[in-house]
Amino acid sequence: MTLLWMLISGCVLGVVFDGVRIIETRYRFPRWSIHGLDLIYWVWAALYVFRTLYHSNHGELRFYVFLGLFLGVLIYFLFLSIPTERFVVMLLKVVDKVWLAGVRLVQILIIAPLKLIFKAAKLLLGFLWVMLLFMLRMLHPLWKLLKFIFLPLGRRLKLPEAWQWVIHKAEAVRNRWSRKP
Repeated sequence: MTLLWMLISGCVLGVVFDGVRIIETRYRFPRWSIHGLDLIYWVWAALYVFRTLYHSNHGELRFYVFLGLFLGVLIYFLFLSIPTERFVVMLLKVVDKVWLAGVRLVQILIIAPLKLIFKAAKLLLGFLWVMLLFMLRMLHPLWKLLKFIFLPLGRRLKLPEAWQWVIHKAEAVRNRWSRKP
């Protein structure tokens, strides 16, 4: 029974090794990270084999355990490696297409409407700003007329200091708006 479990473990190690190798070459990891991925694979492989060995015969390490692992890896690489590689490549293509479809869906359903809302808000605020400037330019002659009418009245009346400050600020704003560029 232990020999059968070790044969299966050898095949599983071969499948995972091919998967890691295909992923490394397909996604072109930096050279320094490949060593880290290899270390992760070998740590996982050791833990997997010892866990399987512990469950199959309580962790007894015999010659036929190594023979089973070797034969499992050999059988995998002789008969199952090429179909597994093709399957993993096909699976990665499907995953890539699903990922790209998800990214495109997010762009269409979330990012594009947000961009459109932002552009519309920017256009609306620009239009309101232009209308405000236009209205202030149109009110400028009315301001001069009101000033002409109420200035003599304001000189005769003694206004409190707070109103003098308001009048001073209003004249500063008016002077700023009436300047020619």
